[in-house]
Amino acid sequence: MTFNLPPQLKDVVAKQPYPLLFATISGAHLYGFPSADSDYDLRGVHILPLKEVIGLRTGSETREFSADQEGIELDLVTHDVKKFMGLLLKRNGYVLEQLYSPLIVATSPEHDALKAIATRCITRHHSHHYLGFAQTQWRLFSKESPARVKPLLYVFRVLLTGIHLMQTGEIEANLRHLNEKFQLTYIPDLIAQKSSGPEQAVIQERDQTFYHQEYSRLLQCLETASQSSTLPDRPSAAPDLQQLLIQTRLAAT
Repeated sequence: MTFNLPPQLKDVVAKQPYPLLFATISGAHLYGFPSADSDYDLRGVHILPLKEVIGLRTGSETREFSADQEGIELDLVTHDVKKFMGLLLKRNGYVLEQLYSPLIVATSPEHDALKAIATRCITRHHSHHYLGFAQTQWRLFSKESPARVKPLLYVFRVLLTGIHLMQTGEIEANLRHLNEKFQLTYIPDLIAQKSSGPEQAVIQERDQTFYHQEYSRLLQCLETASQSSTLPDRPSAAPDLQQLLIQTRLAAT
């Protein structure tokens, strides 16, 4: 996917102390509803050299960096390749979304190899990630006064991503693209409120009962999609991940 990439993002990625297997954009930009004042959430995988893995003193499994680069607010979080692969083998939809994000800041041949292997990490139990995430976001939305558009969009984005994943086995995190399939008439209006206004755009109190009904309906749709999904019960990618990890680690020494 082509998009206008602020040059500051590539500058930050290029200055990281370890080589990156990939770095992609997550958050509101990936989900299809950034505001003018949205920051950039970069996520990725770094590769610790062999000497920082086998010794008494090991390198950081997770690295975090935040900055304001010439008016562009960003944060970059990367995991070492071994940790990231371990997360892929769990029911963690967030790392799958990072891996398959089409908003790519840095990539490598190993990135392509990992994407090919990780399709066999997807199971029907990833529904639990999306169910739990949606419930957490709904609690956040419900506690706010006034209630904001942003957490409500996160609720619907998560639920539709989970339903789509259970039905197709494919990761799609962009709410605009998801709604081409689900055709929820209120989604474009919510996105317009969020994208054209500030991060603090609010929901009218009179609309909250309707959105609660929709949340409950889609939550049930996700549970039903999980029960009827043809996705496997467990991942089968571990042997190939092991081989790719060894090759990647040795190549980085």
